[in-house]
Amino acid sequence: MDGDFRTDFVREGGGVKRHAALVLNADFRPLSYYPLSLWPWQEAVKAAVLDRVNILAEYDEVVRSPSIELKIPSVVVLKDYVKPQKRVAFTRFNLFLRDEFCCQYCGAKGDLTFDHVVPRAAGGVTSWENVVAACQRCNLKKGSKPLRHSGLTLRKPARQPTAEELRNVGRKFPPGHLHDSWMDFLYWDTELDA
Repeated sequence: MDGDFRTDFVREGGGVKRHAALVLNADFRPLSYYPLSLWPWQEAVKAAVLDRVNILAEYDEVVRSPSIELKIPSVVVLKDYVKPQKRVAFTRFNLFLRDEFCCQYCGAKGDLTFDHVVPRAAGGVTSWENVVAACQRCNLKKGSKPLRHSGLTLRKPARQPTAEELRNVGRKFPPGHLHDSWMDFLYWDTELDA
């Protein structure tokens, strides 16, 4: 079979990414900003058919089954509120997000790793309060020396962020593609143009 039964939409590479649906909680805020809460179009259609979401905006493209025709959702809102987690998991990603993806010693962006402010060899623990994002250069410079003997200083103290703080930091890092229909839901607290 040569695939003539497929639509251009299915055949096109990246169709899922180009037609993702922004997922909003029942309070009309995104479930997360970074990474942005997106579903592939198939999940959004399934949730709509199962009556788990309301569709707020749609793409022009249509999907069809023998019994239904539906425009692909571009923004959906959950019918049931999902309570955001209060506890923030201590992960490498969340650590980098807390530190806004920059070295906490020199401010460089990219080539990041993490550093124990109080070295493990000196009894330092792996915790929010003792680990920061660091570039390779600063990490090597500091090595296993105490901060005061390394010639480096922290840009801000290491501390455990709240879930709300991480969400707010995540808003500073929008994905590469933002569909026009998402904009009213992503920046709801920005100043309106006069």
